[in-house]
Amino acid sequence: MEPAQELGEFLRSRRARIRPADVGFASGSGPRRVPGLRREEVAYLAGVSVDYYVRLEQGRNRGVSDSVLGAVADALRMDDDERAHLVRLARPDGASGAPDGRTARPGVRQLLDWICAPALAVDHRLDIVAWNRPACALITDFAALPPTERNMARLHLLDAEIGGRYPDVDFIAREVVGQLRIAAGRYPRDAALHRLIAQLAAKSPEFRHHWERHAVHTKSSGFKRVNHPEAGPLTLAYEITHFPQDPDLSLLVYTAAADTPEAQALRVMANA
Repeated sequence: MEPAQELGEFLRSRRARIRPADVGFASGSGPRRVPGLRREEVAYLAGVSVDYYVRLEQGRNRGVSDSVLGAVADALRMDDDERAHLVRLARPDGASGAPDGRTARPGVRQLLDWICAPALAVDHRLDIVAWNRPACALITDFAALPPTERNMARLHLLDAEIGGRYPDVDFIAREVVGQLRIAAGRYPRDAALHRLIAQLAAKSPEFRHHWERHAVHTKSSGFKRVNHPEAGPLTLAYEITHFPQDPDLSLLVYTAAADTPEAQALRVMANA
């Protein structure tokens, strides 16, 4: 999808989620063909002309200023991730693609080997480009998978065996959508990324639900429940950080609090 079309759909999705009464507009001020705010109401809240906002939503305002984008974001009550996404869509850099994934520097692989907890290096498409032995014990033997199947989104949402171990499918789908939306905004012409998105939308109802609602967010930590075939039900914490030299590469590490069944399970996996 072209950035201009993506921008329009994103802004319309954010208009639709705000009730007019919540921002001081009477709900009875004429019939509403769509839920949420009208374009003219967003323009009023942002302090711009209706024509200017319409052009922005249509992707026809290439020189839009920081102050206008900030005012629109305020009017639509966007969070930090949504604001950054808005800027990327409003100012596409014209990049034709994205860095080729599925590779990692030797130093990254060495780092993973020294981490005792399950750890993965994941690119902007959520392709798994490097992993350690505990990660294989927790999830699967990645080396046995075809390279195209080494992808966190595919494993969670399309692989019946592995995905079936995770009970919070809707939550995981929302996280996946949030990350892939940001990647699509950064690399609008990444063909491999858009093939992945099309496959997920076609085969995963949960992914399609959140994709149509333009969920956008980054994640740096959280918890994930998994029914491990050997260790049983586990609730694991995870932390995500980025490599300064490889801005599109993330380090994902699963951990557990000390003196818990999860901690014991991770120790077993570290020695698998």
